[in-house]
Amino acid sequence: MDQAVKEAIYRAVKKEPFAQAMNMELVALDLGYSVVEMTYDPATMNNIYDRAHGGAIYALIDEAFETSCQTHGSVAVALNVNVTYVSSPEAGVRLQAEAKEVSLTKKTAGYDIKVKDQNGQVIATCQALAFRTGKPIPFL
Repeated sequence: MDQAVKEAIYRAVKKEPFAQAMNMELVALDLGYSVVEMTYDPATMNNIYDRAHGGAIYALIDEAFETSCQTHGSVAVALNVNVTYVSSPEAGVRLQAEAKEVSLTKKTAGYDIKVKDQNGQVIATCQALAFRTGKPIPFL
């Protein structure tokens, strides 16, 4: 992976308001690959049933998807994201979303994304498709 692209993505995530609001951390990045972590905080991430809000889990998935898609150095945007929620995390656990590129064409890229807790329990799985614009990432 191009080192300048890698550094630019790390810098962009550190400055991204949404990632910061959710206390997300980009912990690994390679060509077509990303790992993003956050701690599940019930005080800000619970739903009406006092369990993790699906939107909080989806946000973590989307950050891993977003960062893995940009590793080729061009802007990629979501076309389709299909999430299966498997289990609800326990309060305070560290969650990790790992995105792996499984297909790549000139215009699209497919990703498998898994969210696990710190004990390896699967929280959610995802298949996502990105549209590759061909435009260079603007924050490079």
